[in-house]
Amino acid sequence: MVSFNDFSKLDLRVGRVLEVKDHPNASKLYVLSVDIGQRVVQLVAGLKPYYQPLELKDKRIVVLTNLEPKNLRGLESEGMLLAAQSQDTISVIGPDREVEPGSIIK
Repeated sequence: MVSFNDFSKLDLRVGRVLEVKDHPNASKLYVLSVDIGQRVVQLVAGLKPYYQPLELKDKRIVVLTNLEPKNLRGLESEGMLLAAQSQDTISVIGPDREVEPGSIIK
């Protein structure tokens, strides 16, 4: 079990995808530029088999912003987007109403 104290350490925010590029060293990864309110972060995500770039562009998503950066196939990912998996499909999680990038998720 995760304690409430541990959960409260997670900084989840709404982000807006500004740009989607192919990862130069991985066939299933995208490199996303995401506005999280106070800054723009780079996320590396394995969404290529599930989404076309235009489906992600301008999409509002949920981002874990205080995750330790990770090098994925030569590029730094500065957070993690949230997605749901059901059998062989992935669905990126986002707000169902217009909210500003950087909005805190509680």
